[in-house]
Amino acid sequence: MVKWLSAKLGPTVTSRSVSRHLLRLHTSCYAGPHRQQFIPRGDESDSFNSGNIYQKRPVFADLVSKPVLDCLMYVAHLYGEPVLTYQYLPYISYLVSPTSGSRLNSRKEAGLLAAVILTQKIIVYLSDSTLMDMLPKINQDVLLPVLSFLTSPVIGFPSGAQARIALCVKSSALIALICLRIGSEMVQLHLGETLRTFFSCFTLLQQVREQQGWKAQALSGTEPALVEVPSVDGSLLLADLAVLEELEKVYSPAMAYATYIPFSFLIGELGIRRIVPNHELVKRLLDMHADTLCPENRDTMKQDPMLQSAVLDQDAGRSLPSLALEDERQSGTFGSVLVGNRIQVPKKVPPQGGKVARRSPEAEECRPHFCASDENTLKQDLPRGAHMLCGNWLAYWQYEIGVSQQESHFCFHQIKLQSFLGHSGAIKCVAPLSGEDFFLSGSKDRTVRLWPLYNYGDGTSELEPRVTYAEHKKSVFFVGQLEAAQQLLSCDGAVHAWDQVTGKTLRIDEAVDSRHPITAVATMPPPHCSVATASTDSILRFIDYRKPGLQHEFKLASNVNAGLIRYLTISPNGRSMVAGYSSGFIVILDVRTGLILRGWSAHEGDILQMKAADGNILVSSSSDHSLTVWKDPEQKPKPLHQYKCASDPIHAFDLYGSEIVTGTVANKIGVYSLLNPSVLPTNTTKLSSENFRGTLTTLSVLPTKRLLLLGSDNGVVRLLA
Repeated sequence: MVKWLSAKLGPTVTSRSVSRHLLRLHTSCYAGPHRQQFIPRGDESDSFNSGNIYQKRPVFADLVSKPVLDCLMYVAHLYGEPVLTYQYLPYISYLVSPTSGSRLNSRKEAGLLAAVILTQKIIVYLSDSTLMDMLPKINQDVLLPVLSFLTSPVIGFPSGAQARIALCVKSSALIALICLRIGSEMVQLHLGETLRTFFSCFTLLQQVREQQGWKAQALSGTEPALVEVPSVDGSLLLADLAVLEELEKVYSPAMAYATYIPFSFLIGELGIRRIVPNHELVKRLLDMHADTLCPENRDTMKQDPMLQSAVLDQDAGRSLPSLALEDERQSGTFGSVLVGNRIQVPKKVPPQGGKVARRSPEAEECRPHFCASDENTLKQDLPRGAHMLCGNWLAYWQYEIGVSQQESHFCFHQIKLQSFLGHSGAIKCVAPLSGEDFFLSGSKDRTVRLWPLYNYGDGTSELEPRVTYAEHKKSVFFVGQLEAAQQLLSCDGAVHAWDQVTGKTLRIDEAVDSRHPITAVATMPPPHCSVATASTDSILRFIDYRKPGLQHEFKLASNVNAGLIRYLTISPNGRSMVAGYSSGFIVILDVRTGLILRGWSAHEGDILQMKAADGNILVSSSSDHSLTVWKDPEQKPKPLHQYKCASDPIHAFDLYGSEIVTGTVANKIGVYSLLNPSVLPTNTTKLSSENFRGTLTTLSVLPTKRLLLLGSDNGVVRLLA
């Protein structure tokens, strides 16, 4: 369900409403001491002696978090590397950011483990160029902060040594993965400080052991008990006795054996001697552990250095993935191997089984090539799909994920995201469907078109309609969706109901009297299945699409001076209907009884558009250049406030929360407050000719995606942010 929603909602809504919660959920998966324990393996007797350093030794939380991690990577496959670098990595930096205090809380402890696991997954999917660009940031914002917690002598873990050991194993696997990706030369250039920090704790603990005769002076009045111990550089630093006991269990000879040998194999013996100053101490520790593994062979190895080297290389080979051992001359995964003075490109390994599954083009468009793949994979390419973020879409997405979720204002940046070409006449109406993944447009060319709203390209793409309905005989002035019946409606004087998948006509309702055509249409909110139509004789008729014929018929006004009904709107609860006349008169009808609740002269010109909002509020615009917000129109209508446009009337508007987004024929987009003008000052933007050509004829707001659909007189619909 989450994967389906991620593809349906689009990149901005997915990142704001899905990915953010998945990231928090992934962190929660690692909370608790029982979830931080390693999964026992039947074929190994020691925690660190078998397996490999990059192959991530799983803890129980890894099993719990696997579906969450799969969903996060699926979103990255849908929308590309920016999801990894602009959303996931900043969140990881937040998780591992330094904290005040001498102990971590359980949430922070889980966040450290989750951050390391997620970073491992991200490294696999980053391209070579992106990895090198992001490596300084990953090192400074992720690796070094994690190691500062791991090697700190004053910060204790709530779950004790077990959580520290798990974090140490996962961190070493992450560093090893980066080493395998970038090669030994880049490791010595970029990760020297990281490796020194990782191995420095061995020296700190050794100095504490050697100073057993030296009386460590406990600082009085502190809880927990702090002591002063000699640091790596010779100075004194504070340490917690309980934390030192944790570090003794983590940085043991077994850990030295499990980490130093593989890193020396990855970087080279000379390279690690150059990077790690305390390599002699670490080698003594791993020798101690090796004695416990095979004591009968140690005397022989000490007499024969060549044999010792062979055994160490064998251990290292067992500790590295097979991909790294295919060719010892290969440096990283950057695509080339130096052989003498030539560059040899390694051959691509065919997938196991020798067969590649094929999918239909439709399936390829809707679903990316995602595979929650082999745990030992060093690198995987993100496929460049049709919905990858780039250009204007990327710029808008970056802004959206930085906006607070509590931000309620509609911000119009005039960023062109998509163009929809196909109509040969002026656009008369546009309407998004309930899921905001498609929208309808009606035009003077007597056609209605159904368009997809998924992101494509960099903002310059021109899309084709998914379905074209061409059964109208006149200009189409209304399009909408009867959500309860899942039918599409359009009107040109007769109401057409048609199927949104096939485009087949389901029903046509003509005007009862040909001398009085239909002038306005409104659909009832779900669960109702009715449509209201108004004709030039001021008669309101209800049509229920579950049965033939008319459902109800009401006479609204007998006064000939009221004029024609120009617009119909229905309250959000479906109990009342509002009709606006060409004379500026407004009538409110109770749908349940057919009684007229209120009627008043609201404007001096034609009613151009009306919208009913929650809280018993009505908004109306007129050709007299006014936009009026009415409070309690059913009881005693009074204008809450009125906006005047000096140059042009507001002929199109839509509601977004507590704001009104308006448009004029002068191509000006305005944002007004619905309830309190002092909270939001009037903001008007002139559309540039580069982003919008022609004259604005209609607009519609996508409230979930916070985008604008703008129709023009040249037959083009544009999606702007």
